[in-house]
Amino acid sequence: MDWGNGILAIERKFIEDSINRYRVAVFLEKELDRAGFSHVDIQRTPMVTRIAVSVTNPGRVIGKRGKTINDLTTAVQKEFRIDNPQISVVEVPTVELEPRLMAKKAVKMIEMGKNIRRILHATLKMIMDAGALGAEIIASGKIAAKGGRSKRLRVSAGYLPKAGEPSRLVKIASITAYPKSGAIGVVVKIVPPGTKFPDKKEAKKIELPRVISSAELPEAIDAPAKAAEIRPPKADVNEAEAEKKE
Repeated sequence: MDWGNGILAIERKFIEDSINRYRVAVFLEKELDRAGFSHVDIQRTPMVTRIAVSVTNPGRVIGKRGKTINDLTTAVQKEFRIDNPQISVVEVPTVELEPRLMAKKAVKMIEMGKNIRRILHATLKMIMDAGALGAEIIASGKIAAKGGRSKRLRVSAGYLPKAGEPSRLVKIASITAYPKSGAIGVVVKIVPPGTKFPDKKEAKKIELPRVISSAELPEAIDAPAKAAEIRPPKADVNEAEAEKKE
């Protein structure tokens, strides 16, 4: 009976550690959002708890003379009762290969009211051009006009395992956009370059479909339209030409 209680205590400890890690990750994601938070790796040892935070702007996390990172370490220690936490900052080498950052980019464009299908195609192109072996982006929610039914858009390219042990090698992130029409969830899945799957040979570079390879972000697409708005009306142009002839 005591042996059984010992196993339950160990299992309970594992569950509590997992929940605490999730809470720490959510806390750091909120606190370091402006620093371009990508993801966090937490490793517990008998002596210390190592917390490696990946961001696009390490200077904002460290702060002047290390004040910001020291305050963050103290907050993590008090809030989550972690003994001797050590926070290290890692700069993100390639933004296009980080699912959370790409999801945030897509969400920002969606909230600006841009065309969602174009956004997904352009974002997928950026990810694949960065060298990803595979990627998938799903947008679901109030994609139609306000009051319309929920829809789901999905774009993908390359090799992306969906089940089994190989699916653990896929990096996933999800963020919700809140445009005027209603909430839209964006899920980004990326297989980083160099990933080796036990059930597949070395992947070759994939030729993207034309609809994706020619995609551009909405700002670039809308630029000609803005230029057209600046042009004078057709009537004014005709009057100017008549004056020149006279």
